Amino acid sequence: MLSIVKYPHPALRYTSRPVGQIDDELRAVVREMFDLMYEARGVGLAANQVGLPFRFFILNVTADPDEKDQELVFINPEIVKRHSSAEDEEGCLSIPGVYSKVRRARKIKVQAFDLAGEQVEYDADELFSKAIQHETDHLDGKLFIDYLGPLTRHSMKGKLREFELEFRKAQAGGEVPDDAEIVRRLNAMSAPSAGAIATLSGTSAGT
Repeated sequence: MLSIVKYPHPALRYTSRPVGQIDDELRAVVREMFDLMYEARGVGLAANQVGLPFRFFILNVTADPDEKDQELVFINPEIVKRHSSAEDEEGCLSIPGVYSKVRRARKIKVQAFDLAGEQVEYDADELFSKAIQHETDHLDGKLFIDYLGPLTRHSMKGKLREFELEFRKAQAGGEVPDDAEIVRRLNAMSAPSAGAIATLSGTSAGT
């Protein structure tokens, strides 16, 4: 059973490995991720936010579970063009309750594979563009707080410290493995010899 990991879980800093196989197991994981995202009232969720070291994320910018036709899956995404820039407020399901303005490209072009193994391309702007950039960053081990200036980062230092203390407390209580063990498991899941969902480690998506 999946759950959304919170800062400073090591999976959030793990550089995701490309997906190499699209199968029923991946589709089931995607469905569970959408359910988690809706429960948390988010518009996007990356695989490493649920502790999986693979390069894919999901989006539904309506955040409405009844709008299934707006659900999108981005497998092995690549942003190939960026145009101009804009600053807007962002938050993150892995750092709940923390928000700040972040400057990103206003318009982008992104290429990816969908769950059918077909290559897709989108020209995105506004929330769609921002969400794609935010989730793609996750796959590279980056968080929106990495873009903040020193003064803004200092202003949220107390809140981030609360997340850190809560996480370390869970580790001390045996609820969560230590950082080294988490990284070991992420490496094992993404190894070519691993099975099940962990076989998604090739260089391109297929059917």
